[in-house]
Amino acid sequence: MSDQQITNLIKMIDQIIANNLHHGDDDQVTDVAAGHLQKFWARSMKQQVIAYANSEGAELSPLAQKTIAKLQAVS
Repeated sequence: MSDQQITNLIKMIDQIIANNLHHGDDDQVTDVAAGHLQKFWARSMKQQVIAYANSEGAELSPLAQKTIAKLQAVS
C-alpha cells in the first residue's frame, strides 16, 4: 500500500465523518460512517485502512480510529 493511497483513504474517511456529524454523538457518527464504508467501499480499501490502523494509524483522528474499529468488528 502506498503512502498516497492510505492518505487518500484517510481523507475520504474524514470527509465521511464530517458529512455525518449532524447525526449526534460520536457513537452515532462512527456507526453511520462505518456503515457507509461497509456498504460502499471495495474490500481492498477496507483491508488497507484496517491494516493501517492495526499497524500504525498515526494519521487517523480519534473518530476515524473508532470508525475503523467498528468496521473491523463487522468485516
